[in-house]
Amino acid sequence: MRRSEINEAIRRAEDMLAVHNWALPDFARWTAADHAAHRDRSRWLADRQIGWDVTDFGSGDFDNRGLVLFCVRNGIFGQAGERPYAEKLLFVEVGQETPFHAHRMKLEDIIVRGGGTLCIEFTPEGAEVPLSGEPVGDTVRIDGAEIPAYGRIHRLTAGQGITVPRGMQHRFWGEEAPVFVAEVSQCNDDRADNFFLEPIGRFSEIEEDEAPHRLLWNEGGGR
Repeated sequence: MRRSEINEAIRRAEDMLAVHNWALPDFARWTAADHAAHRDRSRWLADRQIGWDVTDFGSGDFDNRGLVLFCVRNGIFGQAGERPYAEKLLFVEVGQETPFHAHRMKLEDIIVRGGGTLCIEFTPEGAEVPLSGEPVGDTVRIDGAEIPAYGRIHRLTAGQGITVPRGMQHRFWGEEAPVFVAEVSQCNDDRADNFFLEPIGRFSEIEEDEAPHRLLWNEGGGR
């Protein structure tokens, strides 16, 4: 991705936050100079994958296959004394797909906070056996109601949330208008807990055509 694309995507996400009157921690607005001035805190955040994240999944076509996220809090999986939970915000554009993927460690709720409709689809293909060993089922729960997972597109509007079972392949995209989404989950590890149905990448290579508006979490660490 070009840095200019990443900058514009983050600015759109910041505009959506303003529309929904949703405030982020101070480090969400840090510049590269701020990260350098707060090296220890920046390193602590980066170690926990906290901060901005923009990806096109290696597609080269961010508008149709990509995602902007902001990780608000997270721990380190399997490390004593760490938080076992995570919170993310997702900014999903109309027709912009996050491709099929599954998590072996993370159980998550995806909640629509505002904007358009979030479309979620599941497939039994490519299921990953969770680390806890339980079988991958064939149902999901939307606000507590158990329904068949496969053979349909689940459309969620503001206030609705779906629990995504561990190991179940799922993809999602926006419909009608950009969607403001929250994710509440167990500890998140984007380096080791994304299993894509296709051979694609989680992180994008960046072409530096302008200065960063915000650093991504994997560019921080007080460098």
